[in-house]
Amino acid sequence: MNPYYFHPMPKTSRRKFITGMAVLGAASLVRGSTNLIPASASQPSSDSSWSADDRKAASDQLLNYFRKTAPRLLRPAEGTLPHPSIACSLPGKQYSTNLWDWDTYWTTRGLFRFAKISNDSDFRAKVGEHAIGSFINFFDHQSGEGRIPMLIDVHNADPLGCLKPDRPKSQNQAKPVFGQLALLIADETGSVDWLVPQFDKLLRFYASWVSGNQSAIGLLVWGNDVAIGNDNDPTTFGRPFFSSANLLLNCLFYEDLKAASELAGRLKRPDDQQRLGTQAQTLGEQIQKYCWNPRDQFYYTVDVQCVDRRRELIPNVKPGMDMSWHCLPLRVQTFTGFLPLWCGLATLDQAKALVQTTYLADDRFRGIWGVRSLSSKESMYCMDFSGNPSNWLGPVWIIVNYFVWKGLKNSGFNDEADKLADKTLRLLSTDLAKNGSLNEYYHPDTGAALSHKGFMDWNLLVMEMM
Repeated sequence: MNPYYFHPMPKTSRRKFITGMAVLGAASLVRGSTNLIPASASQPSSDSSWSADDRKAASDQLLNYFRKTAPRLLRPAEGTLPHPSIACSLPGKQYSTNLWDWDTYWTTRGLFRFAKISNDSDFRAKVGEHAIGSFINFFDHQSGEGRIPMLIDVHNADPLGCLKPDRPKSQNQAKPVFGQLALLIADETGSVDWLVPQFDKLLRFYASWVSGNQSAIGLLVWGNDVAIGNDNDPTTFGRPFFSSANLLLNCLFYEDLKAASELAGRLKRPDDQQRLGTQAQTLGEQIQKYCWNPRDQFYYTVDVQCVDRRRELIPNVKPGMDMSWHCLPLRVQTFTGFLPLWCGLATLDQAKALVQTTYLADDRFRGIWGVRSLSSKESMYCMDFSGNPSNWLGPVWIIVNYFVWKGLKNSGFNDEADKLADKTLRLLSTDLAKNGSLNEYYHPDTGAALSHKGFMDWNLLVMEMM
């Protein structure tokens, strides 16, 4: 057992009644008329509470919107995507012809959740078919080295050049989310048979990450700063190639190795199951060792460029003390510092310290409408619109809200998780009432939509918070 994997006893949530209604009776909810949120909900004060009626009205509104839009994310086979797949935005909108790596996982997760809430077995089967197709589309384009493109467009199999033969290979490849995607599909469809011819490809994908991007301390590093997910994260964006052991990358890989280990067990591959489990535990230990900062009680991305060059630069001088550190924390507080709570790595004491000294202490992360992607106390904090890269210097992204919400739940902070869930419901339902669709990211203090109308993707995860 991983000593860092903490499972607190669940507590009864004030949201339990609403959740029960959604799961048991949402088929009638989504078939009903669209409800507008109460006027009182449009201008909430920070951390204010909602009534059960307010929460239900917002949930109804979003569920009705998803009833109309979710099926439109199921895309037929086309062009370089020979299998049916899942889009992360509505047809005709930004990204609608793309198949993105981690976006596919989060969208699929949201679509399966909608199928469960609406009790629609036919839609659930269609989501399963398109999710399997998405998975296979990625691995159909796998390179001989095992690398996977992070983006496939219906007109171009590798727009970002992830599979270029350059050496050293600074181009980034797909994020490690495919084990999590495969496990989700297996759980929702009840089958792993479809994965049998794909599993060795998944193992080659992991091997390519280790051979090309594992640092001397065991943490993975990005090659460059292109399309890293949290695009302009200051701990990676603009920094030297192969220097940033970004927490998002390493926590995703940790979760993916755990998922792949579970899948190996279901596929009757005990050696792979044990090896992948050990690999996950070792990575978890390295994240704990190098990324947890006891002074700040926060997890940081680390710079792995620390190299003792005395023998090279002053060869005639006898070295003194050994260099005892192998990386340095990049002490910029971004939302990624909460990811070890999401993936179960933080101990109970670490979780309490992180939440109390950072999340609850002030509003550096807690905005009126959700979690700031970058602490407002950082000099880089900025609300400007940015097309490419997208802006992760403070705006609220629903995936950030989700990560922190899940981490709070995992750590037993149920009241705080419920407040964040309410903020997320309010934000999306208000956006929908005002703009007629959802957007990609938002202003944390005004709730204003800042980018890409028609974006769906991880916005669907709000259904897990209902």
